Amino acid sequence: MKDIFFEGEIGMWKHIFLAVLVTGIAVVILMWNAGSLWALPRQIPLEDFFRNPEKVSFSLSPNGEYLAYTQPWQRRMNVYVQKIGSHDEPLRLTEATARNVAGYFWKGNDRIIYIQDSGGDENYHLFSVDITGKNKKELTPFPNVRVSVVDDLEDVENEMIIAMNRRDSRLFDVYRINVTTGEMGLVAENPGDIAGWLTDNEGKLRAAVRSDGVQTSLLYRKTEDEPFRTVITTNFKDSVSPLFFTFDNRYLYVASNLHRDKSAIYRYDPETGTFLDLVYEHPEVDVYRLLRSKKRQVITGVRFITDKGHYAFFDEERRQLQAILEEKLPGYEVGVASMSRDENRMLVYAGSDRTLGSYYFYDRNTGDFEKLADLSPWLKEEEMAPMRFITYTSRDGLTIHGYLTLPVGVEPKNLPVVVHPHGGPWARDAWGFSPEVQFLANRGYAVLEMNFRGSTGYGKSFWVAGFRQWGRNMQNDITDGVSWLIKEGIADAERVGIYGASYGGYAVLAGLAFTPEIYACGVDFVGPSNLFTLLETLPPYWELGRQMMYEQVGDPEKDKDLLRSVSPVFHADKIRAPLFVAQGANDPRVKKAESDQIVEALRKRNIDVEYMIKDNEGHGFANEENRFDFYRAMETFLSRHLGKPTK
Repeated sequence: MKDIFFEGEIGMWKHIFLAVLVTGIAVVILMWNAGSLWALPRQIPLEDFFRNPEKVSFSLSPNGEYLAYTQPWQRRMNVYVQKIGSHDEPLRLTEATARNVAGYFWKGNDRIIYIQDSGGDENYHLFSVDITGKNKKELTPFPNVRVSVVDDLEDVENEMIIAMNRRDSRLFDVYRINVTTGEMGLVAENPGDIAGWLTDNEGKLRAAVRSDGVQTSLLYRKTEDEPFRTVITTNFKDSVSPLFFTFDNRYLYVASNLHRDKSAIYRYDPETGTFLDLVYEHPEVDVYRLLRSKKRQVITGVRFITDKGHYAFFDEERRQLQAILEEKLPGYEVGVASMSRDENRMLVYAGSDRTLGSYYFYDRNTGDFEKLADLSPWLKEEEMAPMRFITYTSRDGLTIHGYLTLPVGVEPKNLPVVVHPHGGPWARDAWGFSPEVQFLANRGYAVLEMNFRGSTGYGKSFWVAGFRQWGRNMQNDITDGVSWLIKEGIADAERVGIYGASYGGYAVLAGLAFTPEIYACGVDFVGPSNLFTLLETLPPYWELGRQMMYEQVGDPEKDKDLLRSVSPVFHADKIRAPLFVAQGANDPRVKKAESDQIVEALRKRNIDVEYMIKDNEGHGFANEENRFDFYRAMETFLSRHLGKPTK
């Protein structure tokens, strides 16, 4: 699991719902024998990499007496609760059979709020259930509506604050909802340009972010009786992003790259629009994750990612806690996943590049430390492949950071390679567990991941360097990674494939179309092929970001020649390598038509193209049986076109 957000300390998990597909771990181990031969590892069953975890997503009740988690039931992830220290069977609270429960959180000590969409459409609805399993209720039973949580109001027993696009599919209004009755009242109507809302520590709606797609403004009001006023306006490339209010509700903590390249964290006065204190900066990477103790009302530290995830602590108590946890769990990335409100009981996550990880229960008062679950106990950590941090230089001199995972048991020379560009593209790869990477390594492939220009986390200039560079310099960075692997003697130039999802799927198509001499095959998973139709079919709730997308990708009217030149569907005549395409029929981001277009264009030319469509999936495959089908087909496809490494 890459880039774990240790959000029990931050509380951000209450505001961000992610449909998490957690899978297995690959099994690869290097064995060197007395005869100096490379010994191949055992081949792990595909299903072990991609099956649902045994248990995952652990969370403590506010009083620290109950444990909640998700585990499979009828092949879908459902929510369970169990009293800590009890030997009673855990109680299943949900009955999801068509789709995994996408996320959940505690509402008080006696109730769970969970979310689900339908068939991958990403229209997330809220549901409530008592920890006895009684009083189940859908709180937002509205068709084609997407809901997010603004504030769970942990000090208010039966209410929370949500954002919902019920009135206008493009805009999210704010409501106060009763979680027992479902009754709700309007708190703030979106005037047409609000991209986000923020409450203070008392649940008062006091800040917002306004955007026209190009200009972004921070709005603020001292009380809810006052109108919002503009504090600062910047181009979207310059951010002043509010994280949360200070404990006295007077100031804001913000992540900002204004007048600097790397984002740093500041204490900010919204009354005067003044940056008061620099909390933390890093010379190499952006910093925007701030940790706090609500009980003690202190800022405890930050987390940032360079080669791996790292902490910097300002608080001695939190520093000592981390030291205790790392002493108990040496060799792992360790973080606090959930805490009781008194911060004495906590759930600890430990993971690495070679394990999906484990959860532990720790009681600071008693010293009790107990493993709760290995997420995938059927896989052995000692058999897994390490992920190596690498850098290489692009053709125009830019340093590109990435990760290389080599198959174990095979001499690392002239290997078949799978190039694996990330999605987003405004995201980044990070060191940590990846089921896909480990699976591919176990099958004998070297796997190259890279943070090409346009990736986030490396500062403003690196991010902006990717604007209007789809299929151009962004793609060159990927190509230059392949050249580096060949020059190093690791890659067999005749056996290089490329696989990616979302933007990574686009990069697959671009690689096959614009550098057909490089790749022996490609696997495109929910990737766009036509940038005109991609931009035409953005989800309605992305409308506020349309002009920003035009700056980042290209304007369909002003940049017609550019968009046509980098849309793979218009260059299908250049593609000669076999292609495998997979698509969810309900994908709201990259519509099925994107895959249909490229498949049709290639089949007209008698290019070998396989096409898998899943009618009950969206932007990715969440259902276990669909993951099995996809990766089984991908395994066969890659083996056919890349072959196997030799001893």
